[in-house]
Amino acid sequence: MTPAIDPRRHTEDLLAFLRDASSPYHAVAEAADRLTRAGFTELRGTDEWTGGHGGSFLARGGALIAWYVPEGAPRHAPFRITGAHTDSPNLRIKPTPDTGRAGWRQVAVEVYGGVPLNTWLDRDLGISGRLTLRDGSSRLLKIDEPLFRVPQLAIHLDRGVNDGLKLDRQRQTQPVWSLGRAEQGALLERLSRGAGLEPSDVLGWDLMLHDLQAPGLLGADREFLVSSRLDNLVSVHAGVAALVAAAEAWRTGAVAADAVRIPVLAAFDHEEVGSGSATGAKSPLLEQVLGRSVAVRGGGGEDWARAVAGSFCVSSDMAHAVHPNYSERHDPDNQPLPNGGPVVKINTNQRYATDGTGQALFTAACERAGVPWQYFVANNGIPCGTSIGPLTAAQFGVTTVDVGVPGLSMHSARELVGAADPAHLARALLEVATTG
Repeated sequence: MTPAIDPRRHTEDLLAFLRDASSPYHAVAEAADRLTRAGFTELRGTDEWTGGHGGSFLARGGALIAWYVPEGAPRHAPFRITGAHTDSPNLRIKPTPDTGRAGWRQVAVEVYGGVPLNTWLDRDLGISGRLTLRDGSSRLLKIDEPLFRVPQLAIHLDRGVNDGLKLDRQRQTQPVWSLGRAEQGALLERLSRGAGLEPSDVLGWDLMLHDLQAPGLLGADREFLVSSRLDNLVSVHAGVAALVAAAEAWRTGAVAADAVRIPVLAAFDHEEVGSGSATGAKSPLLEQVLGRSVAVRGGGGEDWARAVAGSFCVSSDMAHAVHPNYSERHDPDNQPLPNGGPVVKINTNQRYATDGTGQALFTAACERAGVPWQYFVANNGIPCGTSIGPLTAAQFGVTTVDVGVPGLSMHSARELVGAADPAHLARALLEVATTG
């Protein structure tokens, strides 16, 4: 019997994870910390890999690949992959950030991903990401102070504001952070000294703004979880929890030794902008890492082909719960609700990779785990979103199912999901990893 995932402890740890994972790089660092405490070993791509059994992970920028190989696992053992992504739509700092007008000092930002811009207005914002130094090394940066704010134009100066946002995107997204004339280098000076560096040490950065309001529980019975970056850190966190629990199950002999599978977490970056980067789902990163994990155990091309042929991927990303004020935008027969369990996402035009086989494998795992599930199908009159599922299915040729925790306000600066659903998802992923 596989170990249980305690819902209360899972939610408490998720709240802490959301607070700390303010950028993809911090999400990877937080996930790596949890894996290290669970006995996993960090590997680097440039090192020689030896052994091949036990828990390992590789972190590269905003992406993380982690896996556990049970003792005695055959070289052709199939993978059970949880796919997720670490990035969220937000406002990112431009390379020449210091700007301003009309006596205000401002910071130039670029819109990253599909951002509902009105949700970022009039919020206290901090800054996080990484600074890259002369030697190519990086330093994580996180300032949880109200340094920035994107101010909304007063209704007296824009009487039609409630008819929709009419200002151009450039003016709409430039935060203020001080009074005075724009001084080139001022922001870098502030950030580098906060990180214990000299401004001259920093030659590059990947920085973004984040909302400072803490994640928490909402509702008459605290049945909702509200936070920034639920899309898709709920899935990243659930994937880590499931992988750690699966490793413990293998170590303690709670899983049948004659049914060896290798649980994997693949958390990619840049999904929100198409996944086309060295750390995105379109990259060869996952194939390279898992291929090496087979080779280091003495496997060859035939072993790799057999492992992939028997593999299964659960692509986990946030799903749309039915909106009570816009229920006509949803499919009339499939309207997921928070706390109803993970959603199986289906689109016959392959915006999601789910087919009947993947659907059956995942829902059977939910049945065994005692986890409820729901379905999402897009309204025929509204274009469907997508995820990393189709990319993984096409590149790897593995059976893939797209799932997710249902929520409201997707891509907003503050999103909402059911408080019970993150643990539901983690339990389902654990079941897939160990018996699916």
